[in-house]
Amino acid sequence: MAQFTTNPERFDPYKNFKFRVLMDGQYVAGVSKVGALKRTTNMVEHREGGDPSTTRKSPGRTEYEAITLERGVTHSEEFEQWANKVWNFGSGLGSEVSLSDFRKDILIEVYNEAGQAVKAYKVYRCWVSEYQALSELDANGEAVLIESIKLENEGWERDYEVTEPSEPSFTEP
Repeated sequence: MAQFTTNPERFDPYKNFKFRVLMDGQYVAGVSKVGALKRTTNMVEHREGGDPSTTRKSPGRTEYEAITLERGVTHSEEFEQWANKVWNFGSGLGSEVSLSDFRKDILIEVYNEAGQAVKAYKVYRCWVSEYQALSELDANGEAVLIESIKLENEGWERDYEVTEPSEPSFTEP
């Protein structure tokens, strides 16, 4: 079976460096890294009274791991404002948490080398459990300052409306 149905001549899998994150209907600027989408289904062992000493195994509860988004520090306040909806220090008694809108759905899009969307994942009911305003500062360093958020979520699914595009082929003149 071919790895790619629309582009059977394609051999290499997609690269991990072309992606975008959509939140509140807009692309999040500057995201340089997205953590893995991972789910784990726990195993439940059980045995009926009349069974010989054999254990049966069934699927149990499925858990979705948190996803980390990283980007270079700019004047954009999106990450900080979202994190402040979960806990805003010094905002006054009763207004530290914004219970009505601290959860958001996001969309993670993956692109091929030609910039065509090839896969997308909907991540549901995300909220910020960890916010890093600045990475480590180093007077001898040459790295970019990074801010990050860790998103707890209640599940994700692939968006099957995004299908394998017909990739352009280029011929020598």
